[in-house]
Amino acid sequence: MAGESDKNLDKLEELKRKREHILQMGGPKAVEERHKKGQLSARERVDRFFDPGSFSEIGMHVKHRTTAFGMGQREVPAEGVITGFGRVDGRYVVVAAEDFTAMAGTFGEYHGRKFVRAVDFAKENGWPFVGMNDSGGARLQEGMDTLESYGWLFRSQILASGIIPQIALLMGPCLGGQAYHPVMQDFLIQTRHTGFMGIAGPAFVKTQTGEEIGLEELSGYKAHAIKSGQTHVLAEDDADCLDKCKELLSFLPSNNKERPPRIRTDDDPERKEDLLGLLPKHPHEPFDMYEVIGRIVDHGQFFETLGLHARNMITGFARFNGRPVGIVASQPKWMAGCIDIDAADKGARFVRSCDLFNIPLITLVDSPGYLIGSQQDWGGILRHGAKLLFAWADATVPLISIIIRKSYAGAHYGMLDKAIGADFVLAWPTARITIVGAETAASVIFAREIREAGKPDDVRAQRIREYSETYENPYCAAERGYVDDVIDPSDTRKAINRALDALAGKSVARPWRKYSNINL
Repeated sequence: MAGESDKNLDKLEELKRKREHILQMGGPKAVEERHKKGQLSARERVDRFFDPGSFSEIGMHVKHRTTAFGMGQREVPAEGVITGFGRVDGRYVVVAAEDFTAMAGTFGEYHGRKFVRAVDFAKENGWPFVGMNDSGGARLQEGMDTLESYGWLFRSQILASGIIPQIALLMGPCLGGQAYHPVMQDFLIQTRHTGFMGIAGPAFVKTQTGEEIGLEELSGYKAHAIKSGQTHVLAEDDADCLDKCKELLSFLPSNNKERPPRIRTDDDPERKEDLLGLLPKHPHEPFDMYEVIGRIVDHGQFFETLGLHARNMITGFARFNGRPVGIVASQPKWMAGCIDIDAADKGARFVRSCDLFNIPLITLVDSPGYLIGSQQDWGGILRHGAKLLFAWADATVPLISIIIRKSYAGAHYGMLDKAIGADFVLAWPTARITIVGAETAASVIFAREIREAGKPDDVRAQRIREYSETYENPYCAAERGYVDDVIDPSDTRKAINRALDALAGKSVARPWRKYSNINL
């Protein structure tokens, strides 16, 4: 019996040695290199992210099976990715954190299998998934096994899409096939100085195309937070990235069967604010929509997404009386709030994301229409612009539109109106709701009269005034039921909260179909 007991103790010691060795990752020197670059190690990121003592690791002892090209003697602790689950602010979340100290966090067959297991586990349990991306890319030594493992992960993520929230944290390099899986998640947060993403790195680009370009210009935050619109949120460093991820999670339910988490607030739901004073005297002068948002949401707190991309459209999360909502707003200070190709894509994706996770949507409208011109037409503004219409018409969550000033032409639908599916449309007395602006309408309807008049400028001014007085006001739309009420701007917060109360039990039944055939 004593002998058996000693053997068991030996096995326990062996387990401890193995665990301690794996926990060392690539070793103290490699971890120190991370710190010199201002980065946390993968395990430090996990420890900082989860509530203390709540993380349980899965797959610590997984090993690759490759023997070619020296891999038979190559040890990769935990296969270069830490997977498991724990609590974040008391709620369960699943993580896959790539470890750059372990063979540069390269993505091989079993690295991929661990990722897939984590995503599937999150989906099966109805918990959010967070991927912490920091990898040298595909593990080329494993050949076809690496290639196939990407496919497994892509399919797993796609099948989990719309069931659980998926958030990618771009905290290091993420190039080649490796870059697809973070982009395919719901939201992507990129660190300003250390996060890089691209379909190929500078060396591959030069080899294949001859173009010489640096990593930061090709794959840094400016490329994706500003130009491509693939980075939703920009973070300063690892700690800020993890904190922003936690904040984002606080607006989202754990899965598509739950409502978003409501919190207690001491901000009066019927608080009045002087909003009319924010508007300039002339209806075509710009104002800052962020000021309106800041005054009506709980405690002025707004979590913006894609804030540096397509800045003529504002998207992000806030709360009304503790309820999470998504906000889609025109920004008159940028391109006069016109909807162009990028703004349409940005808005449509955000609307669909909110609808998937039962988050009510509110629009703040001041847009003269979709942007016109050859470049927009040739770039597919009709196709891209229609995405917004699909998104609104498909949405089943509470939909509330606040028309502040201009709601013209296609933007009337693109920014949510009654016909496309709004539950409530409320207008300020400053709203101008019609097919086109009075200047444009008069120039078409009365073109001949103006042209032949003795004093064309006087006739033009008179006709513009007549058209504006007849149609460019909220009361014409209200008389026909297209606007539910014209409200005092100071009552905007109260009106939104009452509408959300009324729509709390909203339920929509529709004929069965797989999904709408949105023209991507």
